[in-house]
Formats: sequence, C-alpha cells, structure tokens
Amino acid sequence: MPTNHRLTNNALNFDAPKEVERISHKIRESLSKELKRRGLIIAISGGVDSAVSAALCVKALGPSKVFGLLLPETDSASESLALGKMVAEQLGIEYIVEDIAPTLKAIGCYKWRDEKIKSVFQDYDENWKNKIIISGGNEGKINFFELVVQSPDGKIMQKRLRLNEYLQIVAATNYKQRIRKTVEYFHADRLNYAVVGTPNKLEYDQGFFVKNGDGSADIKPIAHLYKTQVYALAHHLGLPDEICNAIPSTDTYSMPQGQDEFYFALPYNKMDIALWALNHEIPTEELATFLKISNEQAKYLYKDITAKRKATRYLHLKPLLIDDIDETA
Repeated sequence: MPTNHRLTNNALNFDAPKEVERISHKIRESLSKELKRRGLIIAISGGVDSAVSAALCVKALGPSKVFGLLLPETDSASESLALGKMVAEQLGIEYIVEDIAPTLKAIGCYKWRDEKIKSVFQDYDENWKNKIIISGGNEGKINFFELVVQSPDGKIMQKRLRLNEYLQIVAATNYKQRIRKTVEYFHADRLNYAVVGTPNKLEYDQGFFVKNGDGSADIKPIAHLYKTQVYALAHHLGLPDEICNAIPSTDTYSMPQGQDEFYFALPYNKMDIALWALNHEIPTEELATFLKISNEQAKYLYKDITAKRKATRYLHLKPLLIDDIDETA
C-alpha cells in the first residue's frame, strides 16, 4: 500500500482531460491488440457509470463503433429508460431497446423471488413493491439484510431476512444482470464487438456486482476510478445534468433503493474517502475527523470494507483448473 499520504479535500482530485486521453488510448490499444474486435457493446442503464463509460468509448473509437443497449424490465424505473436514451442520442450512437421482462418471467425470476417474499409477508402479491436493505456493518456488527415491502395502499413494512430467504431473493434478482449480459454478448457476437463493463473502483473493490452478470465483460474502463471521479468525468465530458446530478441507485428492486441502503455503509462520496484512506493507510483517527464521525465508527468502516473484500473474493476468481495449461497462458 502507498504510505505517507494525508487525507485532504483534494485526495480524489485528478487531471480529467489527461485521464480521458489515457483511457481512450487504452481502449483503442486493447481492442486492436488483445481483444481483436471491431467495436464495443455497452448496456446503458441511465446511471452515471454506464453513461461515462459510453462517452469514453465514443471518445476512443467514434460513435459508429459503439453500439448501445437499453434493457429495461418490470422493476426498472421509468426515468432510467429515458435517461439511457438521452445519453445514447447525445453521443450519437446506434442503440436498441429490448425489454427483458418476458424472458425473466419465463425463467422464473419474479416467481422465485416472490415465493420467498411471501414466506416473510404472507399478503404480498405482484401489486406490492419490495427492496432489500443492509444493516450492521457500519456499527461494527456482522452485516445482515432486511426485506422492505410496500402494500398498494402505501403501508411500508420491514423484517429481517433469514439466510435462505435472502439467498433466494438475491439469486432470483441476479437473473436480471445475467440476462442483460447474455443479450450484450449476443450483439457482441453478431457484430464482432467486445463487451464493456461499467463498475467503478468502489463497486469493483467491494464486490458490488453479479458474477457472470454485470461483472462479466471484456474491458472495464472505469474500474480504477472512484465514484467521485466518475462524476467528475461526467461533468468534464458534458453529459446531461440529469446524469451528472443523479443519486446512485441500484434500479433493481421495485421500491426506490440507494446503493448505500443495499450494500455500502455510507453514501458513495464518503465511502470513496474511506476506501481511499484505507488504501493509503490513513489512521482511523484522521478519517474520523475528516468524515466527522467517531473513531469507533471509522474503525467499523475499515472493518466493513475489509470484510466485504474477503466475502466477495469468489466473484473475482477465474475458473479454477486442476493443472495449469501453459499452452493457453
């Protein structure tokens, strides 16, 4: 780890124009030398990460070599589709909209999810809304998850999930990311393009992605950038204000859900700082002062980040082999 750093308001500052050129060069180089593909496929969700990634792809290759996919489903927010179209049209790329809800229904995504939700809230049906929230980690406890539902009359209820309930709901929900990735690779195959992944550094480091879903890609152009830096690039690249000012959302459950509710201990701007501080061996006392939290809370943050790295290492693993196969290395 780097040492001798101090935590200041400039910790995440960087040269945006230089970084755009560096990423663009790397995209071009990777496409021609390693991936050997003619262009790039990118799914545009309406969030800042996919918007910035799409803009960087266009900077690298031009709009004619970038193909966009908008892949809504039953629980997607209506504004996500509108924002995705806005980004694609501003960038001047060809794109299509494919509703993946029928596929998800056919393979049981909603059925498997609702089966476990009904085991927690017996009156739940398809007219209700739902989401999962995380608790515990920022208090020094083991993370646990709670199910939140909203009835058609607006009543909100919340219960802690048992492990088997949590696992099945999340497994069913993960179908969404995996089906999207299947669609992306179909279009990549037909066009001889490579697939772009859009995690930022916070998501990549903390395992906030689905294995063989949104975690699967041929190139991930912003995985080294903190979310704060991604927003800075959004402004620099002239993306729409609606993108530059959007609060990060999972856009996965039918109730509005911030990423900090579902996975991270704090909002992204504070999590960025905590991750940067841990990566640069900043003492917890200094982090506590900077974030205006107690030293105990700062210790919990470091502990939670480390625990998530350990718990999600599996997501980063390549398939394991009994013997190394040198000929393909």
